[in-house]
Amino acid sequence: MHVRGSIRPAETRGGSGGAAIGTTRRLPSRPPRGQATAARVATLVLFNKPHGVLTRFTDDAGRATLADYIPVPDVYACGRLDADSEGLLVLTDDGRLQHRLSDPRHKQPKTYWAQVEGIPDAAAIARLAAGVALRDGRTAPAQARTMAPPALWERDPPIRFRAAIPTSWIELVLHEGRNRQVRRMTAAVGFPTLRLVRWSIGPWTLEGLGPGEWRSLHIDPDRPLP
Repeated sequence: MHVRGSIRPAETRGGSGGAAIGTTRRLPSRPPRGQATAARVATLVLFNKPHGVLTRFTDDAGRATLADYIPVPDVYACGRLDADSEGLLVLTDDGRLQHRLSDPRHKQPKTYWAQVEGIPDAAAIARLAAGVALRDGRTAPAQARTMAPPALWERDPPIRFRAAIPTSWIELVLHEGRNRQVRRMTAAVGFPTLRLVRWSIGPWTLEGLGPGEWRSLHIDPDRPLP
């Protein structure tokens, strides 16, 4: 059984098929004289996506999707996370906020923890930080460092590794979001990724969320992002 978060009392549970993306709650545009207009409110869902779950709500092949975990209506993923990756996925019911969180031009940093095959040296870490030449161009400068193994849940299924080759962990902070970027970057410097977890997006992290768990927030989508 999947463990799910709880919706705060202020949140509205509407039908999943009625409202279009970007729907938010507003007072009438012309309130009575002397009455202030309420700020727009957007729902934000933070979800710890397990390995093997697709970042969409339907799948013709019957694979696990967001619908198996998140009962909040009318929310859409801000970006994507590959099925074989784990960690933080942010969803919202506000179209403009979704665009701001998904578009690399807004430069929301994304922190990834990658378990790699081998033990990267300082030169490999420096290459990751400076930018790596990939088939679709050189990656933007990033923050990169080795790290101690984080205290994470066991992955299901477990990673496959070779007993004769040690593994280690790298933290990468990216400001862009190319397809399978972290995996391609670590492979390009000689250390293939065995497990990939996204720990944070902007100010939001996985803190307190186990795999398959989520929590919801209500924010003003018109305020600048942290």
